[in-house]
Amino acid sequence: MANTLFDRTIVFASICQSVKLVQQVARIGNCDRDILGVSLNSIIITNPASTIDIFGKEENLILGLTTLINELGNSSDGRELTRYLINILALERKLTGHRHSLSQLADRLDTVQRQLKHFDLLDEQMISNLASIYLDTISPLGTRIQVTGTSAQLQITAVQHKVRALLLSGIRSAVLWRHIGGKRRHLIFGRKQMIEQAKVILARHS
Repeated sequence: MANTLFDRTIVFASICQSVKLVQQVARIGNCDRDILGVSLNSIIITNPASTIDIFGKEENLILGLTTLINELGNSSDGRELTRYLINILALERKLTGHRHSLSQLADRLDTVQRQLKHFDLLDEQMISNLASIYLDTISPLGTRIQVTGTSAQLQITAVQHKVRALLLSGIRSAVLWRHIGGKRRHLIFGRKQMIEQAKVILARHS
């Protein structure tokens, strides 16, 4: 896959989309089913021909592109999303340094791909399976991500599963982002470029 500003922007937007969905699910217990499907499906695509193939098409990342442009900032919502984002990138760094965890993750995702012959990815059981992968392979690597939302929603098991599955999709995109050249310095010195690229992509679909 190419290491270009377009590719880095697309993948970073996918991380933004994951954390935005986490925020929505934690607050109201649900989110757009199609967008959820895009994020969760990206977890199981391991040999894409191009970066965009992971997400199907540019339009599937409109929520993430919009979040990148408008919502990462100094507002209370923006600070919450930024915290999720930073925590995901930190966990990705730890995951990359643990060969056993990477191997375990690959094995578990292979199992999920086999299960997809019998179940839809958005079935509650499949979302539960993805959540358990996050709990077993990612959570032990570092400080748990503190998700804030509506307490009544966060006590619901299905909501917990969606949140963890979405965090796993964020980790998956963070791994990809590093693979195509994304670095921590891009968040500081290259963020303006990514925002401008995101605006160009969105303009094609407005």
